[in-house]
Amino acid sequence: MSAGLRSGQVAAAAGVNIQTLRYYERRGLLADPKRSPGGHRLYGEEAVTALRVIKAAQRLGFTLEEVAELLEAGRHRHGRPVAGLQERAQAKLVEVDAKIADLTTIRTALVAAIEAGCDDLTRCASSTCCPIPFTGLAEENRHAGPCC
Repeated sequence: MSAGLRSGQVAAAAGVNIQTLRYYERRGLLADPKRSPGGHRLYGEEAVTALRVIKAAQRLGFTLEEVAELLEAGRHRHGRPVAGLQERAQAKLVEVDAKIADLTTIRTALVAAIEAGCDDLTRCASSTCCPIPFTGLAEENRHAGPCC
């Protein structure tokens, strides 16, 4: 490993493509690699670990900007726990719970629309018994008649 890993090797080991590797490098998420005498980028094994950490954080819902902030805090920790990780994880959990609540509401409305036999969005929106929450629209266009 004294020679280092080339871009393709690092990307393959981390499960990303080379464009992603270079993008993260440009964003400062990865340290600038050393160069071979021929100008090829040469990375250490820590680059593979860093890429895996970035991808894992993204899967947990962190944006690249948030990942960058967490990585930067980690670079300056000097053996201490990373400040803010607990708070950021708690805040992300609150966001995820809110998204789950929103998706549950959407799912309930879709199930109700399917069960009501809604087949025409415009007609359904005008119906008094439409289960889809067309806030305000149904109030303006109410008419008597069969549901959807």
